[in-house]
Amino acid sequence: MGMELKAVRYEVDDRVATVWLDRPHRHNAWTGRMHREYLHVLATLEADPEVRAVVVTGTPPAFCVGGDSEALAGHAERGAYDDGLSGELARPAADRPARLDADFAFQFALRLPVIAAVNGACAGVGLALALFCDLRFGSATAKLTTAAPKLGLPAEYGMSWQLPRLVGLTRATDLLLSGRVFTPAETEGWGLWNGVEADGPATLAAAQGYAHHLAHQVGPNALATTKHQIADDLLHHSPAAAIDEAQRLLRDAMTTAEYREGVTALREKRTPRF
Repeated sequence: MGMELKAVRYEVDDRVATVWLDRPHRHNAWTGRMHREYLHVLATLEADPEVRAVVVTGTPPAFCVGGDSEALAGHAERGAYDDGLSGELARPAADRPARLDADFAFQFALRLPVIAAVNGACAGVGLALALFCDLRFGSATAKLTTAAPKLGLPAEYGMSWQLPRLVGLTRATDLLLSGRVFTPAETEGWGLWNGVEADGPATLAAAQGYAHHLAHQVGPNALATTKHQIADDLLHHSPAAAIDEAQRLLRDAMTTAEYREGVTALREKRTPRF
């Protein structure tokens, strides 16, 4: 079923989808409408076999400055939180396991790698979305913040789970408790970024370039399987279970046409045709 897109837009080019959070007049501030459309777009792309990777960015000059201030004021007046998501929603990776059945953890259950291109200001829920992407590229001078403590709120959308896993407990605690502004340039060596670029356009280009590599140089089944292995191994903390499952998956993969093409391309010293 189609949906009229007002807060998100996307295009597909040569197996790579680029998704823009698209409320530039509000610096792409997050609303229930944007959330609903984002789920719809990712579900659409996940179901399209022609799409191999997704880049998520913001319509310049920002990535996403967090919850729309007008909506936040409404929450304060009501004395309660309303995410604006009543009614039926699209479910990307509809068969996702319970441990990934939440925003934005569901991104780990997609077959598609999701790559954040943090091209400008990024705060609150916008930062949470980026943290739960598989890979992240950032513009060196973009201003980022967890935002929540400055609003009298706790860490939101599972940032207290994901951020320590990316940058370590000490650095994550700094960012989560203080809500201070930081930049990709400052945090380049923290393990948060796969690349830090000079500006917003270069950040998007780097993310798209990486996505095109995944879309053309990596077997799609191998890509999806490895994504799921990473999520599973992050959660069960058992090296023995990880090895046993890896060996089972390896045996299965060796029966596929994808594996045969990969080996043939290696022996013929050419790019595989996946």
